[in-house]
Amino acid sequence: MNRILPAQPFESLASYVAVGGGEGLTAARAVSSDTIIDEVAASGLRGRGGAGFPTGVKWRTIKSFASPLLRTSVVVNAAEGEPGTFKDRAIIRANPYAVIEGALIAARAMDALSVVIATKVAFAEELDRLRAAIVEISAAGWVGEIDIRIVEGPSEYLYGEETALLEVIDDRPPFPRIAPPYRRGIVEVVRSEGVADSGSGLAADVQMAGTEADSAAPPVLVNNVETMANVAGIIAKGAAWFRSVGTPESPGTIVCTVTGAVRRPGVVEVPMGTPLREVIERASGGVEPGRQITAVLVGVSSAALTAEQVDTELTYEAMAAIGSGLGSAGFLVIGDHIDVVAVAGAASHFLAIESCGQCTACKADGAEIARLLGDAAAGKASPEDLVTVQDRLETVTDGARCGLAAQQQAVVGGLLKSFDRQFRSRFESNATAVEVQFIAALVDIGEQGATVDSSFASKRPDWTHDDLDSGKTPVERFTDHRADDSMEEPSRSLGTAARSEE
Repeated sequence: MNRILPAQPFESLASYVAVGGGEGLTAARAVSSDTIIDEVAASGLRGRGGAGFPTGVKWRTIKSFASPLLRTSVVVNAAEGEPGTFKDRAIIRANPYAVIEGALIAARAMDALSVVIATKVAFAEELDRLRAAIVEISAAGWVGEIDIRIVEGPSEYLYGEETALLEVIDDRPPFPRIAPPYRRGIVEVVRSEGVADSGSGLAADVQMAGTEADSAAPPVLVNNVETMANVAGIIAKGAAWFRSVGTPESPGTIVCTVTGAVRRPGVVEVPMGTPLREVIERASGGVEPGRQITAVLVGVSSAALTAEQVDTELTYEAMAAIGSGLGSAGFLVIGDHIDVVAVAGAASHFLAIESCGQCTACKADGAEIARLLGDAAAGKASPEDLVTVQDRLETVTDGARCGLAAQQQAVVGGLLKSFDRQFRSRFESNATAVEVQFIAALVDIGEQGATVDSSFASKRPDWTHDDLDSGKTPVERFTDHRADDSMEEPSRSLGTAARSEE
């Protein structure tokens, strides 16, 4: 099924229009903004960025927080960085027109005059496609008075977190905010009354105002690439069309990435409700010859599935029922030749490195979990170390303002629960060492297979690639830069965005 991920890339706007592209935007301009939102809500579309929040509810909520002073903005989250996930980049490469059309429809629904596509400076091919598509769409008269611009942000995983994304658009590092995005948009205009400001210069430290009147900041609508791409078809063909595949609670299609111990990595669009085993077969041709599935990681966001759970249908409700989630539908297949404790250690290490340090427990406890799991893989751990891991999993989320610390609990805690015997044997004093595993974001999926970001191997907890870690958190490094006027501006690794005006 190819609703938003065509079998062959659209080479031009004309080829997209030839199969009905643009009909959603035309339909949206003929009805009220409330009618657009009602149709999106009726479709049952849920955010495809990982949270699965009902899109119609989100749109209606953000519309209700409209500022009387400044216009709402629309942001497309194209900062994909979840390990094992490549679906947003696949969509942009094959069909950037649907993404932009969906964003323009969202702008119509929000009465917005600004659309920002926030992606990464490293995504060269995707940037080329987006820039070219914007030129074509503008020339075709689709844009009108709406300003569309691209923001090229850093490589950090947290850049993909919704509020951290807004921080980068506002020329700050990707440190998640306390206040939800509908209270603080991409133009921060905050009155002093009722607002607690730490003086750090980080918008992330500004507490949410007590009442709506405390802030004149416009809200912002942020949706993932895949979510936006679905909007065009929903408005063109109707909610019933969208619901004609999938399940009542999880309608539509979902774009999945499959990598790991498979014949070939791949990206595929399937109806929601398709069993994971079938997705693995369709996307990758199945498991490597001679291998069996031990587990399947759902990126590094949800509890892994065991071999007995691989027939679970890919719906929000079915995945929740087994204690996991869909995340961004990136599935890393772990073969029976891989030690699951080493996998847990690799996932924990990724999350610990990418933690920004605003929340002490997330950074410190996450690092301790990763270290002890690494020791276990090296055959240097004790039963007492396993107790410490379990204790740190309880405290790692203390004071957490974003979901990264909870991902430590979900991924490591889930594997520990499902593979208790393997964990206990690995934490025995006489355990043998096993091969170290490496988990990082995908750089590409092509004929040569999957390419993983090898530079992550040298990334330090302070987000540098220096020979030695500074011992500071990324937040501490940023505040040091601000305190010392003689120092250069923070590097892009701390979130300085490059802007590409279109």
